[in-house]
Amino acid sequence: MLSAQAQSSSSDHSYPSTLIERLRLLRSSMMRESEAIQNASENLTTEAVHASEWIAETKGCVIVTGVGKAGLVGQKLVATLASTGTASHFLHPSEAVHGDLGRVRESDLVLALSTSGQSEEVVRIASFLRQHSSGLISLTADQDNPLAAASDCVVTVGRHPEACPNGLAPTSSTAVLMAVGDAIAMLASRLRRFSSQDFANFHPGGSLGRKLAKVDQLMRPLEVCRLADYRSSVRDAMVTASQSKRRSGAVMLVNEQGTLVGLFTDSDLARLLQKRNDLSLDEPIAAEMTRDPLTIPSGTLLSDAVATMSHRKISELPVVNPEGAPVGMLDITDLVALNDAPDGPSVLPFHLR
Repeated sequence: MLSAQAQSSSSDHSYPSTLIERLRLLRSSMMRESEAIQNASENLTTEAVHASEWIAETKGCVIVTGVGKAGLVGQKLVATLASTGTASHFLHPSEAVHGDLGRVRESDLVLALSTSGQSEEVVRIASFLRQHSSGLISLTADQDNPLAAASDCVVTVGRHPEACPNGLAPTSSTAVLMAVGDAIAMLASRLRRFSSQDFANFHPGGSLGRKLAKVDQLMRPLEVCRLADYRSSVRDAMVTASQSKRRSGAVMLVNEQGTLVGLFTDSDLARLLQKRNDLSLDEPIAAEMTRDPLTIPSGTLLSDAVATMSHRKISELPVVNPEGAPVGMLDITDLVALNDAPDGPSVLPFHLR
């Protein structure tokens, strides 16, 4: 519901009175920010590369500082750095002069954000930060400001028209700061050779962690899987397998060395029972099993295993060690339960859900 003041201003030619006009303004704001980021990317210099290299090589933490909206962007940048392999934390300029400067060590690298480069709180501590760390990198609009003068490396992001209708609220400028900061962090991550598995290690919880989890974390461990000797009869194998603590749709069959040599599924059993020949249950299970079944190595990413199950349209996938011995089983029912969990990822292809 619009306020009385907003309604009374509807006679103003700039007031968006229709749905179409309001949608147009939303799109216009986004386009302005997008254009600002595009312009900043086209004018980015090699100083941004040097900043990424310095971050990747630092032995200590990257300390990010900034005030106001730039400070909020800095806090987001800290999160990006930390999640992509660079130890970092945020230092508020106001708190810095009240004791938090003690957080800065000689091995740390400081990254200061200020579009104007004139933020009093940041400029006041810039010299100290530079002297008591391994160096000071600044992200500012240009080289002609006090913060840039106090820095070892200056990444200029340019000046851009704000998306704010009044041209005042930091919008395009903060979008550019965030985009350039993220780009620097991504290059530093590549230079550190930060892998998807490293990313998974830093994101053990939530949907990201589960998407990057290894099959070992979600498979049914061997002690609860259905396992039998391939030399057994169908009946004996099923009796042995029934002693498992947990029901699954397949029995893994191993030889005398413990190597997986076959898989006998519930569908295979149903097919035998349809023949109405009880004698077939006392035949060797080796004659009915699927020989050399499809397996997945221990340590495989869950996403890769799910893709395999989807492509082959199978419901059970044995997990084996380098010697070919089973260490667990990935069962489609577990993946369905994971997919339906409140914080679970959509790991299953549509036709398997």
